[in-house]
Amino acid sequence: MSPADNPRVNRFLLPLLLTLAVALPACAQGPSREGLPPPVSAALLRAEVPATAFSAVVMPLDGQEVRLRHQSGMQVNPASVMKLVTSYAAFDLLGPAYTWSTRFYTDGTVSAGALRGNLYVRGGGDPKFVLERIQEAFTALQAQGVQIILGDMVLDSSAFDLPPFDPGAFDGEALRPYNAGPDALLVNFKSVVLSFQPDPAAGVARVVSEPPLAGLAIDASVPLSNGACGDWRGALRARFDDPGRINFEGRYPFRCGEQKWPVAYQDPASFAARALEGLWRAGGGLLTGQVRAGLTPLDARLLLDAPSLPLTDILSDVNQWSNNVMAQQVFLTLGQLAPQATALPGSGPLPWKRSGFEQARTVLGNWWRRTFGDRVPPPVIDNGSGLSRDERITPEALAILLRHAARHPQADAFVGTLSLAGVSGTARRYALDERSPVYGHAWLKTGTLRDVTGVAGYVNAVNGVRYVVVAFVNHPNAPAARPALEALVEWTARLTD
Repeated sequence: MSPADNPRVNRFLLPLLLTLAVALPACAQGPSREGLPPPVSAALLRAEVPATAFSAVVMPLDGQEVRLRHQSGMQVNPASVMKLVTSYAAFDLLGPAYTWSTRFYTDGTVSAGALRGNLYVRGGGDPKFVLERIQEAFTALQAQGVQIILGDMVLDSSAFDLPPFDPGAFDGEALRPYNAGPDALLVNFKSVVLSFQPDPAAGVARVVSEPPLAGLAIDASVPLSNGACGDWRGALRARFDDPGRINFEGRYPFRCGEQKWPVAYQDPASFAARALEGLWRAGGGLLTGQVRAGLTPLDARLLLDAPSLPLTDILSDVNQWSNNVMAQQVFLTLGQLAPQATALPGSGPLPWKRSGFEQARTVLGNWWRRTFGDRVPPPVIDNGSGLSRDERITPEALAILLRHAARHPQADAFVGTLSLAGVSGTARRYALDERSPVYGHAWLKTGTLRDVTGVAGYVNAVNGVRYVVVAFVNHPNAPAARPALEALVEWTARLTD
């Protein structure tokens, strides 16, 4: 055990290390006793995290000597940083311009503004089939004369083969949008956005919700209070136990101004049906039948093909905002490349092959071996998003992946999907001061779980070299150790030799 790992001496070492970290120019600071830069060691001490719980690698892209290795061969839980593996595999296998398709079919005829038959909506796994794009598709259908559906709207999610999903299984937070489960017909991330708009004259906050959900009643207002903003969500005392109603038994603090609250719908299995019916009717469409789940008939006629945003745009959301369900949609799409993926009857081209997590893991594993060989240990993949207690990778393996990605023919497009330190996404906090050498010079993916914090990406140093930086903390105090990751990124940015 090193002195830094001994809590009895930490109180003596910490002031000394902090003094050294401030006294020496960052570019001149050599490695600490653990092989870490002093600012990193000091941050770990402050967080009461031993150096044995920290793993990192800093390597240049051009093959020069690696600047830092610390337990880089240790298998760690990467949290959301695992999205980089899914992202790069998809980028390489599918191509940056890849798109998904949501297709609208009918078994009837269209005349005089009416569809006499059923409308089938077959999901193709689009990771971002959100309100604006759904409304565009419905507008295009109505322009083709489908204004009244004299039949049912049938929702076909058969492109993904998924087990039953419990959104509260991971951490008991079933109403958090980050816990939404994947779906071949994923509508608006299965989430409702509640907006609270204070109306002092009436003494209430008006409640506006998106999207409109058929069969869901939401209190139109909630009384105002004069209390501090604080935990305004808790103050609302919202009730989500009834799938047909959301009501508020508390008050909304006037001092909060206007706020938005994204909430995963309490009955995710019925969300797509409620949302698509609500949006269809809100857009002026009529429906005589019901909205239900079902399969598209073999002889159904295609009315509309609604393509998704291109893969690079999707990956920007995945990596900059760490969207879990979008990452899982991308991961499951890889499974459609598996030989054992089952073609849907009469489905035609590859994007309609049926896949699940097992097929996706097979495809990614095969891609890893072809790309990196057997000497680079493959990651342990669960769902491809990092929202898992089981996923594992070594920092060294992830650094090798990032170096490979930087040499891809379309590397700039991939790097552009990452957060830019101080500017965009979750990496904004890595350079809050524009004078920092990190500001605008580091492209990063961050990750956080209850006992994990991590960062990986590219850093341009003042010496003109671009480095791959990967670092993780796996420890109960991991969230408190994020400054150690920030210190490592800044240390890298300040390298002068």
